[in-house]
Amino acid sequence: MPVVDVTLAQGRTPEQLRTLVTALTDAVVEAVGAPRESVRVILREVPPTHFAAGDVTIAERRSRTEEEPS
Repeated sequence: MPVVDVTLAQGRTPEQLRTLVTALTDAVVEAVGAPRESVRVILREVPPTHFAAGDVTIAERRSRTEEEPS
């Protein structure tokens, strides 16, 4: 039973998350030939303040982008 575990920052719509589940399921079925009903997808959403890259959280990055003049 393949398990796909994805962690992403909060902020997507239920429709986007549903689309992601379908796309991941389809990819596993195609890539390894697993029966569709055996594919498990786990989505873990974390607050933007708890997700960082290069010592900058997503919340900080968004804040900086909003502060930049257009």
